[in-house]
Amino acid sequence: MKNHAVVSNVVTKLIADAHALVPSLRERQEETAQLGKLPDATIAAMQESGFFRIMQPQRFGGFELEPHVFFEVQQILAEGCMSTAWVLGVVSIHNWQMGMYDIQAQEDIWSEDSSVLISSSYMPIGKVAHAEGGYMLSGHWGFSSGSKHCQWAFLGGMVPPKNEGEASDYRTFLVPISDYSIVDNWNVSGLEGTGSNDIIIKEPVFVPEHRTHRAIDGFSGKSPGCAVNTNPSFTLPFGQIFTRAVACSSIGALQGVVENYIVVNKDRVGLNDGSRVALDPNTQMALAEAVAVISECRATLKEDLDYFVENANAGNKLDINERIRRRFNASLISKKCADSVNTLFLACGAQGIFKDHPLNRAWLDINAGRTHVANNPFKFGRNLGGTLMGQENTDFFL
Repeated sequence: MKNHAVVSNVVTKLIADAHALVPSLRERQEETAQLGKLPDATIAAMQESGFFRIMQPQRFGGFELEPHVFFEVQQILAEGCMSTAWVLGVVSIHNWQMGMYDIQAQEDIWSEDSSVLISSSYMPIGKVAHAEGGYMLSGHWGFSSGSKHCQWAFLGGMVPPKNEGEASDYRTFLVPISDYSIVDNWNVSGLEGTGSNDIIIKEPVFVPEHRTHRAIDGFSGKSPGCAVNTNPSFTLPFGQIFTRAVACSSIGALQGVVENYIVVNKDRVGLNDGSRVALDPNTQMALAEAVAVISECRATLKEDLDYFVENANAGNKLDINERIRRRFNASLISKKCADSVNTLFLACGAQGIFKDHPLNRAWLDINAGRTHVANNPFKFGRNLGGTLMGQENTDFFL
């Protein structure tokens, strides 16, 4: 999509559609939680608006837009329902990663229907064995968000070395739903609607070579799909984009909390002392800090995405120290939002513990998102601090 006017119109419509969907998402929050997955109406609305196609290859009906647009849409939807934004974040990013696969794999899933969706579990726990033309794969993976809406799955596994002295090779294996089972075990207290169920392959199934994606290719920006999908977006480092896809819904959810917090507390009177809550310094400070957190996270996100996109467009090799620093930035998003929503929650007093309180669900959702391994800043912070003091880099999911 190189025509700037066309791109601008597409982006404008995507943003407008996202805002228009927020009221419906709020109305469906309870239904979404009860279902343990997104309602069909929500998936249909996102498909109709093209949200899953934002970074999908253009040759398969995608828009091939820059990640800035995707993350803006995700944050807007999170104002209405963080579970919805989380599923969009994970599943839509898979359509971008699919563009890095060998063209044959892309045709395997999209040649007849380009709206087909992919779930994932990148846990490197798959049992992998070499086979002629590919690999045999089995295992039990957890946390496959949106799995019931998808017909394929990306599953992680380590390919054992063929020769002594060689290193294992982490890959993502593309598997059709006919080869795996979904375990309906998503019974949680936050992000209930993400349907992040387990996936099992009991007996080994064959995965051809072209349906695998090497982590090192996603790191270097030299994936097989780049031979046909020449948009620089497909050379963006997978680790930097995916990790933000599981972090940035927290920003939008916190924005929704801020709006509800103002409505709840603007005219509220304390039940014990009859004082106006809006005059409480703690109530005021909690709100001010939340607004600042949202602004800070959005500004840092934009600056980081600008760095990656500008360098991808220029064909530059990324500096490893910049990758380490910006990976830490991504891991801080969820922590900052969780810390902020916890302060807001406490400022609402005991009323906040009721399930129908406007802040309750988002409080649970943001804290649930904080538990994702990619949103734990301590590992990435230690790596940044260590490398700044001359230690070896210990993270390559950058």
